Amino acid sequence: MKNVLLKVSICSIVLILLSCRLSFAQQTQNRTSDSLIAASQTGAMPLIFPVNQSFGNFAVSDFNDEKEFSIRGGLPNFFSKAKSGKPVTIAYLGGSITRADECYRMQFAAYLQNTYPTITFKSINAGISGTGTDLGACRLQEQVLNYHPDVVFVELAVNGGPNEAMEGIVRQIIKHNPQTDICLIYTIYKAQTRYYSVGKYPPNIESLDKLAVHYNLPSIHLGMETSILEKEDKLVFAAANPVLGKIVFSKDGVHPTQEGGNLYAAAMARAFNKMKDGAAEITSHVLSKPLLKSNWEDAHWYPFNANISFSKGWKEGGTDKVESFKQFNPWFSTVMQAEKAGEYLSFSFVGDAFGIFDIGGPEVGQLAIELDGKKVKLMPTTNARIAKAVYSDSNETALLNRFNINCNNRYRGQFDIVEVEPGKHHVKLFISDRIADKKTILGNNVNDIILHPAKYDQTKIYLGRLLIRGELESLKHEK
Repeated sequence: MKNVLLKVSICSIVLILLSCRLSFAQQTQNRTSDSLIAASQTGAMPLIFPVNQSFGNFAVSDFNDEKEFSIRGGLPNFFSKAKSGKPVTIAYLGGSITRADECYRMQFAAYLQNTYPTITFKSINAGISGTGTDLGACRLQEQVLNYHPDVVFVELAVNGGPNEAMEGIVRQIIKHNPQTDICLIYTIYKAQTRYYSVGKYPPNIESLDKLAVHYNLPSIHLGMETSILEKEDKLVFAAANPVLGKIVFSKDGVHPTQEGGNLYAAAMARAFNKMKDGAAEITSHVLSKPLLKSNWEDAHWYPFNANISFSKGWKEGGTDKVESFKQFNPWFSTVMQAEKAGEYLSFSFVGDAFGIFDIGGPEVGQLAIELDGKKVKLMPTTNARIAKAVYSDSNETALLNRFNINCNNRYRGQFDIVEVEPGKHHVKLFISDRIADKKTILGNNVNDIILHPAKYDQTKIYLGRLLIRGELESLKHEK
């Protein structure tokens, strides 16, 4: 009997210890997730940013691998303009790695300024956290091309999105000005170092590089030296704290520390110096036949202005007037906002997709969709941010839920895109009276919603930009 009791006691102790261990692991994971989410929540940085030349004090090693970059057509127009001493505009288009100051952009901008101290550079930070090629193709005109850049560096490999959208970015740039140089730069996340360490390319990057080949564009694999240093045990790709005697590339496996960003910028500098050696005179890039069947060269984003019809409950508010929204002011100076169920907006367009770029937060609700006067259902696609609308005989109305796990007591720019059959369409979006199950969406991050339930029990919507793959009908008639 004593042996049985002893065994039961031991089992109980083991179960308690396992439970504590699992609970601690879960809490640790939650804290880690919270910190990573929080790190990516801040909104827009100023589009035109001043160059801090102290960021240029990084070492460019003699790392030499012929696969690190491909010059192809190079950056001839940049070097020709730099040689003449004229002002130069550089645009950086990407996700959070581009948005942040220390991940590569500020270092390379400082490197350029230090290399050409007499030239006046205008530098554009078109980085939006958590977004890929799809939103990049939509916002390119307003955030990049309107500034008439001489060079566009495109960093969108980590956040993904359709390759067709990347081709749309390339084609939009060439159509806007054939003498604008384009360079694709490939950043990486943790699992991808294993490819570079054995002389291969990550599959998604290998796929993107086919576009660089097709359009004769230079491309740079920013993570190659990093991968080799990790293989040689001189670098830790992800660590929350410093590691004695080693470079800590990132804290989260994605976003470089300043030391990691120096490695990225050094890769760009090596490629830049090689391109400079063989720079040709000014040339025009050729808008060759598209490589992919359905590229996004007709993607746009539009302000919510008089070309869109709103019900009376909508109001236009300045993003500089509300403390929570000031972070979004560099993207849009105003947002259209409403809070009552039934308030709607409607528009017509010719094309094959529409969407919204809005602000998510604790109080946001859901938008119901009506397409050409009919109810629709949304079918998932391979891209989590893109759904396919099909007409439905059901009484259920498809909903675009504007609340997600990133809305846990914080505000963040977000977007969704709905694909439709090509043609002319009329869309009506109205605020639903159905509130999403926000507690379930938040998972373990429920402290704030428990403490402040009224803040979450709302149906507000904050609209920043309308996304169209095609053309907004009213604008088409005005031309």
